[in-house]
Amino acid sequence: MKIEDFVSGTWESGYKYKYFVPSPVNHSFSWEDDAINSLLENASLKLGELNSFSRFVPDIDMFIKMHIYKEAVVSSRIEGTRTNIEEALDSEEPN
Repeated sequence: MKIEDFVSGTWESGYKYKYFVPSPVNHSFSWEDDAINSLLENASLKLGELNSFSRFVPDIDMFIKMHIYKEAVVSSRIEGTRTNIEEALDSEEPN
C-alpha cells in the first residue's frame, strides 16, 4: 500500500455522538520520498539506543515515573507556572 493512499480511519455515528474507528496499520507500506527513509532510520537508531540504556537502569518503573515528573515540570513552565522537580516530588503521597 502506498502511504499516500492510507486513510487513518473513519468517523462513525453512535447515539447522539460520533466516534473514530482507526484503520488497521498492519500493511506493508511503500513510499517514494527518501526523506521518510532517513527519518525511519534515525527513529530506529534512537529506539535502539533507548533499548540499550534500559539495560543499565536497575528499576525501569522508577525511571519512567521520574521521566513523567520531569515532563510535568517542563509542561508547567509552558503554562507559565514555576515549579521544579523537588516541588513535584514533594506533592507525592507516600505509598
